[in-house]
Order: sequence, then C-alpha cells, then structure tokens
Amino acid sequence: MTHARHHGQGDLRITAPDESAACDQTEMTSFDEVYDQPDPRHFFRLLGHWDYQTPHHAQGVFRRLAAARTRTPRAAAPITVLDICCSYGINAALLNHDLTLDDLYAHYTSPQATALTTTELIEWDRAYYAAHRRPDAHRVIGIDIAANAISYALAVGLLDEGFTENLETTPPTPALLRAARPTHLVTVTGGASFLSPRTFQPLLAAAHDPVWIAAFVLRTGSYHRIADGLTSHGLITEKAAARTYPQRRFTSVQEQRYTITAVTAAGEDPRGKETHGYFHTALHMSRPPKDAAAHPLTTFTS
Repeated sequence: MTHARHHGQGDLRITAPDESAACDQTEMTSFDEVYDQPDPRHFFRLLGHWDYQTPHHAQGVFRRLAAARTRTPRAAAPITVLDICCSYGINAALLNHDLTLDDLYAHYTSPQATALTTTELIEWDRAYYAAHRRPDAHRVIGIDIAANAISYALAVGLLDEGFTENLETTPPTPALLRAARPTHLVTVTGGASFLSPRTFQPLLAAAHDPVWIAAFVLRTGSYHRIADGLTSHGLITEKAAARTYPQRRFTSVQEQRYTITAVTAAGEDPRGKETHGYFHTALHMSRPPKDAAAHPLTTFTS
C-alpha cells in the first residue's frame, strides 16, 4: 500500500508517501453493474461468488471504534457515523444489527428473496432489519453516487440520511453539510482508491467535533495523498501493519498478476496474501494525536 516507517511498538505505522505510482486500475475486473440496482440481490449473488468479505472484517473494527467514541468526553451515545461509498448500506446493516455478512448473503440469495419484487423485498427487509436492530444502534449517514442503492438503504431503514453526491467533482450541498455536523466516525470499505482529500475536507470542516476516519484500502495503491490532506484538520494517520484483510478472490490470472505487480511496486510483500489468490486491504486510521495516544490502534484490530 505505502512505504511506511515504524512508529513505536505493535502494529502501528505512520503512513508515509509512496514513491511509486499505482498500476492502471483498468486491469481490475469492474463490477459496476451491481452497484446501482434497485435492490442488492445481484450485488450479493455476484460478489458472493468471488467471496467478497471486506464488510465482515470491518464489522468488529467499526463497532469497537464506535464504542470508543461514545466513551470520549466530546461524544455521546449514540454517535453519528458517516459511511463514504456506502452502497446499499451494508456497513450500517452490520454495525447496527445482530447480523453477519454471511447472514446477508444467505438472506439475499434465498429462494424467498429471489421470488419477490423489489417493492416486496423492501417491505420484507424493513421488517427483517427492525427485528435484528441492536439497542446501541448509531445514527448512520451514507454518501454514494449510486442513487438506487441510496434509495434502497433509506427505504429499509439502514440509513438515517443518504446523499448521492460526488465530492470529488462538486462541492457538498448545504443539506449534506448540515447532516455531517454531528459526525464522530467516518468509515470507508470500498472506493478509497478513487477518493482524494477533496471528499473528506469539507465534511471535516463541517463537523462540530474532531472526527475519526477508518478506511480499508486495497494494497494496490497508496493512501498517503488522503492522509496528507487530513493533517490540516489535525489528524494523523496510522496504518495497521501487523495484519491485512482479504477482500475478494481474483477473477482471472491476469488480475492476480496485475495486483502482485502493483502491490510490489507499492513496497509491500504479496507473498502469502495476493499470491494466495485474494486482494488484500490494509486498515488506515486517522485521528487527533491525543486520541491516537489514548486509544492505541491495536485495541481495535485484535
């Protein structure tokens, strides 16, 4: 992902600039057709075939981060979580409900789900998520350019507010900035390689309190540009170095070769990870220095 220098003990590393350019992402298989359907059934059928699992790995991390934020003087339970590139609200489903990613795969690929219209599925899902709602559920705002995905997540109650805005190309609307004011935690499990500081900076400027950002980032590129852009908001970025997280299986030998080349060019070792047939992500955490000192990253990744 990035060249990094060790910072203290354990699995913490401060993100440092990567001197090598990422390889052309056109070598990666596009799943664009699954991200903006009227409901998430095709998403789970297709990506389940390739063992997509990042939200599973993020679930425990995000829950521990949210719990830590509720114990800080600046935040009160429940906190507000802003999920960037939120798609159908999968991270919100796993954060706020007694469900696993495997549960969602089983739910959306079941014969019952297959037989329903989208309208019927939304009604079924509204009851499904209400029955599994955790008592410590947090407010979740979602941002994604996929209007159908946002509409679904709002309709079934996974998102409290949703916005179809591309902050890479257009300034945020006043409505988004108002919604972002109470944000305490920003989460990203997909799309980080397409983001820059332009997406994060207006949201951080709008927030009443300092924000924590947790991003699972593919090892085929660098996160340093985003990390550098967050420093003006008083955030330092740490990278969990002791472990990586499988994202999905490769769809072809060509995709695997591209990834191994890109990971190696980024200064990382693909052996035992990408060489074993899976994309891998690394967790990057951006927080104020005093919060990073008070809450070591290892407490959230173990």
